[in-house]
Amino acid sequence: MKAVVINCTLKPSPEPSNTEALAGIVIAELGKRGVEVETFRAVDHDIKPGVKTDMGEGDHWPRIHGSLVESEILVIASPTWAANPCSIAQRVLERMDAMLSETDDDGRPICFNRVAGVVVTGNEDGAHHVIGQIQHSLNEFGYTIPGQAWTYWNQGPGPGSSYLDSDAGKDWSASTGRAMASNLVAAAEALAARPVPAPPS
Repeated sequence: MKAVVINCTLKPSPEPSNTEALAGIVIAELGKRGVEVETFRAVDHDIKPGVKTDMGEGDHWPRIHGSLVESEILVIASPTWAANPCSIAQRVLERMDAMLSETDDDGRPICFNRVAGVVVTGNEDGAHHVIGQIQHSLNEFGYTIPGQAWTYWNQGPGPGSSYLDSDAGKDWSASTGRAMASNLVAAAEALAARPVPAPPS
């Protein structure tokens, strides 16, 4: 089984990423369950604006899209900015919109029988809102969202420390992240055993 984790931090490598650190809990648990994980720090890639799978010369999205098609699990990890998913996360979701019109050899939407979850960080409240926005988009594309397939950390309300600079709440975020990974694998295995069929014509 394969998973793709797209870290939508605004910080380019090698700058430390709070979002990457929390996503690492989920990645480690997926690995313990035999899942092969590929990660992308989206800001390091030239992801062109648009809603097509391939936006032409220099566009890095087709490489990421190929990995999505080859995987059963997707995790989108985003920081919270102005109570919303960051601009990089929005760019990723906009590019994924093209998958709505893609089907497999059996006529099923390409995102059917794949599962997805969300990781969110931020030093103020708003994580549930961000989770809801991202999960709605992924579900619209065709991904199955298992129960409690998310984890988050925030220091809110008000300005404060970031995830890497504080111990507050980390145990809860870690245990929730491990549960998220377990739920994603269980749902992916269930879909592999009994796939969702193509929509009726």
